Amino acid sequence: MMKVVFFIFNFFALTMMTNAQEYKSFYDFKVQTIDGQLFDLATLKGKKVLVVNVASKCGYTPQYAQLEELYNKYHDNNLVILGFPANNFGSQEPGTNEEIKEFCTSRYHVTFPMMAKISVKGNDIDPLYNWLTSKDQNGVLDAPVKWNFQKFMINEQGQVAGFATSGDKPFDDKIISWIEKN
Repeated sequence: MMKVVFFIFNFFALTMMTNAQEYKSFYDFKVQTIDGQLFDLATLKGKKVLVVNVASKCGYTPQYAQLEELYNKYHDNNLVILGFPANNFGSQEPGTNEEIKEFCTSRYHVTFPMMAKISVKGNDIDPLYNWLTSKDQNGVLDAPVKWNFQKFMINEQGQVAGFATSGDKPFDDKIISWIEKN
């Protein structure tokens, strides 16, 4: 009788574990910096991270200055901003990583970490952005990238906490309240 009870218990436990969706976290990814170095996102554990797909020739490009200002104001309070150049919308980021870095630093004095140019949608979507944009992957929300400068908010546990559209400026109440929330 004990063997039967043990078998039934194990069967149900295994079935429940199989049906439970296990989602990755932000910290499970490694990306490449704009300088070609491997960057393990696990090094950002315990920080809030604002992930932004950026472009140099977009109407929203002046947000670089606001992102830099936001970074300067809050980086001592555990905020990191990561810029991911992408050429998915209107060919508005045609440059190489070197050209993008030069543009960002000389024109907008960007000091927040910039990553290598990637794709944020389509068949060649980067694995991180596949996770960010798909509830099936992140367990929280579907938020396909619709244009340059869409912002994803990652909490201190490496989970998606929300997103802001391209038109939402870096100092939008939605972003500031998330940053300042304990």
